[in-house]
Amino acid sequence: MSPSPLILRRLLPAAALTCVAVLATGCSAGSAGSSSGGTPSATASGAPATKAPATKAPAVAATKAPAAAATVPASGGPATGSHSQPSGPARQHTAACPTSSLKVGPGVSEGSAGSSYLVIDFTNVSRTTCTLYGYPGVSFTGGSPVRQLGAAATRNATAPLALVTLAPGTTGNALLRITDAGNYSAAQCHPTAAQYLRVYPPNQTTPVDIAYNSTACTGKVDILSVSAVQQGSGSA
Repeated sequence: MSPSPLILRRLLPAAALTCVAVLATGCSAGSAGSSSGGTPSATASGAPATKAPATKAPAVAATKAPAAAATVPASGGPATGSHSQPSGPARQHTAACPTSSLKVGPGVSEGSAGSSYLVIDFTNVSRTTCTLYGYPGVSFTGGSPVRQLGAAATRNATAPLALVTLAPGTTGNALLRITDAGNYSAAQCHPTAAQYLRVYPPNQTTPVDIAYNSTACTGKVDILSVSAVQQGSGSA
């Protein structure tokens, strides 16, 4: 049965409204699809990350400070004393006299009030020229076995230090002063009989014992003093 005109008049406006609703929905969907399906806008999350090329600072070559120039200490002057030799041509070309090249013995002797003086001679018995410089070492020795008695001789600076050159057969000398042991009390001196003088030539470690009878002091007193070696046989 066909609907009556009255019903049709009521249905048409509803249908029209439905169509309008459908059309509105379709438009909205299309608009949304167009928004999502079109060209995407550039966003921080959608666009690929663009990494800026790293800028590397140019390497700076390391600079090394120039090394300080080595400081060479100034050379000192010739050492003096019984354990050194002077520099210069004589020292460079002539060796010190070893004990084996020397005849060491007593020379002239002389006595005075409270002391006696003895020249000690050093004669070159080798075939080679050599030198002496400085003070010999001298002490009293005695006993059995033989041992040093008392202190070694102190240095008497009256004679100047000098390089003594000894050709074969020539002599140098040193003057030894011996103070009488009787000048001191027995408590100070501790007097002891001595049979030898032990002599070390300058700059040598091998001694020579010279027979010499005297009285040594083994206490804390100095009764021996010796001068530096001089040229010649000398005199007391």
